[in-house]
Amino acid sequence: MDASFFSRIEALRDEMIEIRRDLHMYPELSRKEVRTPEIITDYLRKLGLEVKTNVGGRGVVGILRGDKPGKTVGLRADFDALPISEKNDVPYKSKNPGVMHACGHDAHTAIALGLAKAFSERKHELAGNIVFLHQHAEEVVPGGAKDMVEDGALEGVDAVFATHMENAYPVGDVIYRHGYIMAFSDRFEIEVIGQGGHGAFPHQTNDAVVMASQLVNQLQTIVSRKVDPLKSAVISIGSIHGGEGANVIADSVTLKGTIRTFSKEVREKIILNVERITAAVAEAGEGTYRLDYQEGHPVTWNHHEETDIIVEGGKAVVGKEHVKEMPPQMGGEDFSHFLNTVPGSYFFTGSANKEKGIIYPYHHDQFDIDEEAMIIGAKTLAKAAILYFEKNN
Repeated sequence: MDASFFSRIEALRDEMIEIRRDLHMYPELSRKEVRTPEIITDYLRKLGLEVKTNVGGRGVVGILRGDKPGKTVGLRADFDALPISEKNDVPYKSKNPGVMHACGHDAHTAIALGLAKAFSERKHELAGNIVFLHQHAEEVVPGGAKDMVEDGALEGVDAVFATHMENAYPVGDVIYRHGYIMAFSDRFEIEVIGQGGHGAFPHQTNDAVVMASQLVNQLQTIVSRKVDPLKSAVISIGSIHGGEGANVIADSVTLKGTIRTFSKEVREKIILNVERITAAVAEAGEGTYRLDYQEGHPVTWNHHEETDIIVEGGKAVVGKEHVKEMPPQMGGEDFSHFLNTVPGSYFFTGSANKEKGIIYPYHHDQFDIDEEAMIIGAKTLAKAAILYFEKNN
């Protein structure tokens, strides 16, 4: 395919923006998506693609078969939203109270649909097949990707690519990384159980609040004293609840937190030490405990050859100076399930624009994107698919 294909993507700018804004106005929470997959399905069927619905739950898979033989590339776009009340004052502000596309999934979906249209118009030139993986429930654990993979979404797919909007970088940048790019993202809940009583008579109680307070501090020593300083790990307590009154010592306190690592070995060591320290603190306070540990998304590992393709594609779209390597991030991403099944690469597309006030990170109630980022993301994904065919057919 020649340079005119990029021109066709640019010509679809208004349509992609219209799709993105429509989805933005009617966001749907993870595993509650109804309208969104219906829109995706209808759009893909009108293009003449083979469409599979309810894949792994609410996922949609569109298959475009090129007229020439070749490999099969998967392009993934997630489409769920978040339980956030939008504070942006824009014409396309969310109309669903308490729900918002605050992570760019509306843009990812619009990109994939635009590419489905552009590629379907040129399928006579296409030496291979493209599978459009429209994924539900990325924002929750275990995530829709796992379900879709288990339901056969990647059958016949040789490589898979995806992009994500990123307001830590300006529009015009393409951001990549070989190897680890996102971390294991586990969660845990600990209930420390003591014996409550009157605040004036602490000696008659086993104070769960004191035990929980000590536990918060002790858990931090795992990273500082049990993990190799040259290896990355994070333990964060995000929630702590217990007690009702100022003069009442609580029976129990519940802590919720997250653990982020890149190494399976480090992950297992942290899990072991969380339980060991929790048990010791509870015993010292003459209490008991309940630990619920939930393994989250696996580490996201970008394969070398496919990431080289993203770099080459990005340079063709935005120029060498705007293709930037990033350090690994402690965020989690269930695209890891796709990458654990077939080789591929996950990259970020810069979407911030300070002049337009588009500066807020994802999961913020004022998150928005410079919609030019969709054109850049679409071109980079398209170029990656084309390059993969050229290098592997």
